Amino acid sequence: MNVIVNGEARDLPAGASVADAVAAVTAAPSGVAAALNDEVVTRSAWAATPLREADRLEVLTAVQGG
Repeated sequence: MNVIVNGEARDLPAGASVADAVAAVTAAPSGVAAALNDEVVTRSAWAATPLREADRLEVLTAVQGG
């Protein structure tokens, strides 16, 4: 299944969830947010939110700095 993650096409297995895609992009333990098709997905819903063909997922990681 092809999904756009942070603007780049990624091939993910059928049945992949937001949690699976986030894990493929970052190993950060905290400070991560995800938006699926322009809607924020709460962290508690990542594992239960399936991805579908051509979905757009943005994974954002907070960083410290100025």
